[in-house]
Amino acid sequence: MNEPVVAFDLGRMLIGDEPPLFLLEIALRTVIIYAYTLFLIRWIGSRSIGQLSLVEFLLVIALGSAVGDAMFYPDVPLIHCMAVITVVVLLDKSLSYIVARNSKLEDVIEGVSVEVVRDGGILWKALKQMNVGHDELFEQLRLKQVRHLGQVRHLGQVRAAYFETNGLLSVFTFDDPPARPGLVIEPPWDVSKPIEFRSGATVREKRRLACVQCAEVLELLPGEVMPPCLRCGAEVWHEIR
Repeated sequence: MNEPVVAFDLGRMLIGDEPPLFLLEIALRTVIIYAYTLFLIRWIGSRSIGQLSLVEFLLVIALGSAVGDAMFYPDVPLIHCMAVITVVVLLDKSLSYIVARNSKLEDVIEGVSVEVVRDGGILWKALKQMNVGHDELFEQLRLKQVRHLGQVRHLGQVRAAYFETNGLLSVFTFDDPPARPGLVIEPPWDVSKPIEFRSGATVREKRRLACVQCAEVLELLPGEVMPPCLRCGAEVWHEIR
């Protein structure tokens, strides 16, 4: 019968019941498993973390679970851990081989690229389907260099933007700087929020506005009433430049 666990036993929490020499075994186990896993990862040719596909991300999770136990559990033989890692890697290589030769299966497993910006406007339905918020989209747009002059200041500069299957955003700008305005995304709204208007208000002076949901551009003259967005039905507008 196992002895009851004593709560807040610092000796058990920090050192455990194993002899001090077991720390050297842990170090040796870690070196062996780390080196073996590194060898297999190099064989796979994995890309950087930001470029992991869904299959590769699953591989990382599976390897993390298999590698960790053998590093410090004394009753887990290293050969068992190495067998698990080998099977996981072989499964990954096999699946990658099949996916590379079957485009339909690739779309199912890896997903497809999704267009989220077109001609300066946000495809808000696509964002909703991806469960991506406007803040995340704007953040990634700000991180993308526009030509060599600086970062995206408004969506009028963006011809198209796609969320790729690896989670990164591809941005394509107009060849020439566009004269038209767009929804302002720099500086971030939580730093300096643009002037906000709601539908139903009467315009007292000429204003150019953009829908906060789909970035549709609207120009109103003095005396006109702000309508809901004709494109998406949203009722909040930001002043643009």
